[in-house]
Amino acid sequence: MVLAAANNGIRLDLGWVDYLMIIVYFAVVIGIGFTARRQVRTSMDFFLSGRSMPAWITGLAFVSANLGATEILGMAANGAQIGMATLHYYLVGAVPAMVFLGLVMMPFYYGSKVRSVPEFMLRRFGKAPHLVNSIAFAVSNVLIAGINLYAMAIVIEAMLGWPEWLAIIVSAGFVLVYITLGGLSSAIYNEVMQFFVIIAGLIPLTIVGLHRVGGWDGLTTAITKTQGVQHLQAWAGTGFGDVTNPIGANWLAIVLGLGFVLGFGYWTTNFTEVQRAFSAKNMSAARRTPLIAAIPKLFIPAIVVIPGLIAAAVVGNQFASGALDYNDAIPKLIQMYLPTGVLGVAVTGLLASFMAGMAANVSSFNTVFTYDIWQRYIKPNMPDVHYLKTGRWVTVVGVLIGIATAFIAAQASNIMTYMQTLFSFFNAPLFAVFILGLLWKRMTTQGALWGYILGIVTPTITWIAYLVNPKLFATGTAETLYGAIISFVTVLVVGFVVSMFTKPKAEKELGGLVYGVGKIDLHGDSVATDTAWYRSPALLGTVALVLCVVLYLPFL
Repeated sequence: MVLAAANNGIRLDLGWVDYLMIIVYFAVVIGIGFTARRQVRTSMDFFLSGRSMPAWITGLAFVSANLGATEILGMAANGAQIGMATLHYYLVGAVPAMVFLGLVMMPFYYGSKVRSVPEFMLRRFGKAPHLVNSIAFAVSNVLIAGINLYAMAIVIEAMLGWPEWLAIIVSAGFVLVYITLGGLSSAIYNEVMQFFVIIAGLIPLTIVGLHRVGGWDGLTTAITKTQGVQHLQAWAGTGFGDVTNPIGANWLAIVLGLGFVLGFGYWTTNFTEVQRAFSAKNMSAARRTPLIAAIPKLFIPAIVVIPGLIAAAVVGNQFASGALDYNDAIPKLIQMYLPTGVLGVAVTGLLASFMAGMAANVSSFNTVFTYDIWQRYIKPNMPDVHYLKTGRWVTVVGVLIGIATAFIAAQASNIMTYMQTLFSFFNAPLFAVFILGLLWKRMTTQGALWGYILGIVTPTITWIAYLVNPKLFATGTAETLYGAIISFVTVLVVGFVVSMFTKPKAEKELGGLVYGVGKIDLHGDSVATDTAWYRSPALLGTVALVLCVVLYLPFL
């Protein structure tokens, strides 16, 4: 029966128990939306939960918001395609940046009381860079929302046999309802629930999958025979002149491109993630948000990457022949291995992950559009209720655009590579602007503007050149790493040169926005329990970084 499933297309045979679980889940999601609506009285309630959330909730929401299509389908696809090198996305490309956000960046963000990352750009550099950043963020976010919608449609299509376009529209409808009702609070409460649903769905799949291939020893033996031992090593083949790893990049490109530019760019400047920390109740909770999230993030590979390896071992021939995309790794294993009852839990977990990802995109999109574009440049000085209503209408528009961009995402064979391409366009240059602006008070508005614009243009040109001549880079993933590095260097050079010939802001305008200028109060709004030793941001960050090293050791 399993062999038959392995050789057929993906069609999940759900029983009534499975459908009941899914129906109950969606009912709870909508119920949370209606409950959260009662708490929404102002635009700040709708967009930032009134800055009232405790750290453990924002921490779980922070990691759950990232558990969308790119994490579940994308990282499993990478696990099947490039093996344990996928660990780089977590241990180099995520957790160190999350620690940096909590210890270094959040004091600037939360201390300045900005409502979004683009608004910090406004405070530091002025209107022109702010407007470009706001538009770029809005564009990137609706493209990424399309990825999550497409992934959700894959599962619905497999469950019910619906055509892709119908599955995409139905998926969008559920997200639209609960975000429109309760805003960010609805998204956050659902993300906390979705975190546990996702874990409950993926753990049984990993356990059953490992059992079917003979445990870890059976899996490593199968992978060694079909993919080669390098599939089980993280750093093998990354030396200069010996680039034989499946990413197609040397260790320096991985560390700088993925670990520094893309990783730090995503986790520290991407408002989709940072918004959860912005909603925390005080500075201490805001700083601990990404640090709390870093701990479960470290262990996500066990239930995402390992299923990808299992898929490579058992249906690798279908990936090679094109019968399956790498994106199909998780749905295929669910079809092959899980019985009724457990199947419902796994499918619900998948649906939860995609809804969490898209909800994060939509809630950050409506915040930036309403506050940073509509209020700032189109309709300033309106009553607060106007912006609350605008936010709800923008949510509808964002979801509709997301439906359109889902069909773009459907063209990608590996949605993680597609996602990284977008990050190299938008996150890499923004991170470079922020780092230069935070560390160098001499950086000017014109330096930020032209550095940022050219930082978007250069990776775009690099990507187009790769499409024209694929021999330029070993893989699409390698192209994104080098594109990000090129973007970062472009911003530094252009930002420095232009700033040297233009006038900077007066130092008195930079207090709390540049390192060493003014003081940021880290404890003024703390409560008594914030001083407990186990809540120390420095301790949480150190533990996370030590665990990064420990978890790398078995796969060197």
